Amino acid sequence: MRVVAVPCLKDNFAYLVIDGDRAAVVDPGEAAPIEAALAREGVQLAAIWLTHHHWDHVGGVPELVAAHPEIEVAIGKVDAPKNDKAAPRITRALDDGDTVTLGAITARVIHNPGHTLGAISYHANDAVFTGDTLFAAGCGRVFEGDPPMMYASLSKLAALPPATRVYFGHEYTAANLKFAAAAEPDNTAVADRAATLVTPSTPSTIELERATNPFLRAGDAAEFARRRAWKDGFK
Repeated sequence: MRVVAVPCLKDNFAYLVIDGDRAAVVDPGEAAPIEAALAREGVQLAAIWLTHHHWDHVGGVPELVAAHPEIEVAIGKVDAPKNDKAAPRITRALDDGDTVTLGAITARVIHNPGHTLGAISYHANDAVFTGDTLFAAGCGRVFEGDPPMMYASLSKLAALPPATRVYFGHEYTAANLKFAAAAEPDNTAVADRAATLVTPSTPSTIELERATNPFLRAGDAAEFARRRAWKDGFK
């Protein structure tokens, strides 16, 4: 399995997941960068794997489906009907524990509600694609769920093997580390990560997130809620 990060829009990441000469794309916010990456890598698009329904993650779906009309389009079943651009083109609505495949690659679906109620991650081999649930040194805003729900979702991801590579949805890492330093001023791992940060910063690892992500390090749902509310207004 090869993974190629594809910057989209202002600060989004889509990802090509490649097996041989075929690829799935995770969260194509727009089509043109995906088509350019497919040509550059010399692969054919076989599937679109969506983590949630927000426009900046699904905006490229209509154009990609028009250009590649037989491809699979998958999303969490709760989010499936929620976006006008993607919904008519969805071929699979996924639940926790379901799988999607691309050649020799099998990705297991992890339902992680909170950012949206149908948000999912795709865990394939030693990688996980987390959309806007888990970021490098941060997490997504709690839009449709509640803090205990999001805390449980993040805890599920934190339980993955430490070496698991985390491919996240946005390049927010510098700002997230600034907040992490405020939340845990004595955490030397946060300072070390900020001092050595390079961009693009994807992927992270579960081990690094456990050490530096203030939302994974919250002791319980109440502490998570306090930190998330603080981060929402943090400058």
